[in-house]
Amino acid sequence: MWISWWLWPLVALCTGDQFRNEAERIMRDTPVIDGHNDLPWQLLTMFNNQLQQEKANLTSLAQTHTNIPKLKAGFVGGQFWSAYTPCDTQNKDAVKRILEQIDVIHRMCQMYPETFVCVTDSAGIRQAFQQGRIASLVGVEGGHSIDSSLGVLRALYHLGMRYLTLTHSCNTPWADNWLVDKDDKARSQGLSDFGQSVVKEMNRLGVIIDLAHVSEATMRAALNLSKAPVIFSHSSAFSLCPHRRNVPDTVLQLVNQTGSLVMVNFYNDYVSCRKEATLSQTIWTTSRRWREPEPWALVGTLTVFQGSPRGLRTCPSTQTWWPSCSEGSGQRRRSGAPWPTTCSGSSRQWNR
Repeated sequence: MWISWWLWPLVALCTGDQFRNEAERIMRDTPVIDGHNDLPWQLLTMFNNQLQQEKANLTSLAQTHTNIPKLKAGFVGGQFWSAYTPCDTQNKDAVKRILEQIDVIHRMCQMYPETFVCVTDSAGIRQAFQQGRIASLVGVEGGHSIDSSLGVLRALYHLGMRYLTLTHSCNTPWADNWLVDKDDKARSQGLSDFGQSVVKEMNRLGVIIDLAHVSEATMRAALNLSKAPVIFSHSSAFSLCPHRRNVPDTVLQLVNQTGSLVMVNFYNDYVSCRKEATLSQTIWTTSRRWREPEPWALVGTLTVFQGSPRGLRTCPSTQTWWPSCSEGSGQRRRSGAPWPTTCSGSSRQWNR
């Protein structure tokens, strides 16, 4: 036993390589689909959407957490790009501004066709995987972007929108946002009659309903009304961290019953309710909450770059996250405990 101490670092190194190799094998076979990335907003704020500028070149972009080399190193095979316009554009120029952000996403696909291909359905995603390109989809963040118009909703669908976050951090005339659960005044007590029409039309079109940013009443109303599963594109568990952007256990039960999806958010304030959170805390504490004492729902993972936990700095951090998932799955396999429903990666460029 006296000579065994020096063996442990070697054992740990070999074990770490084993999990990394397993993680990379999984990601090559099943590329990561990233559920929410705000790079288009960064291109607006940094370059006024002038993609031809030398500094805006996505192969060498240095001031952001996302660029093409990082996406490839992180094994990202599918990307929902966030088309976002702030709440202060509501009842003003929100529609024009959101059209410009969707335009940026399409221009990214046109400027880098060897890397990105804009798609609108699962067949397009599969084809992009086969071609070794990143399937690029449009998610519109904030229901104020449709200006209370089903016609605008349909037009955005035809331009490629495949999910819509019902609110951002402001009420729309037809849906309440998460701040209502703090100190904002409720406007619709969840969804108004028109809000219900929006949900039904999204179901008819095939636009995914995203409940990140909405109030608890809006969560319940949409989950009970929607004929299709919904998503929370960037939210975590309220019972672990009582932040109102997170999902309460009673709502998680509805998520489970409807086959819906929660993308667990790595943003520190939503994981630990403190300024800092560790990688191990994010993975183990969160995964235990979603799986014990019973499975809650389909679960994905979502990092929040620019304010992320230590150890999650850039897109390649999925290479840190995935081996940890693989190691955890191995421990479950040995113990006989259940596997996670999904163990997938996703990233945000900026927290708002």
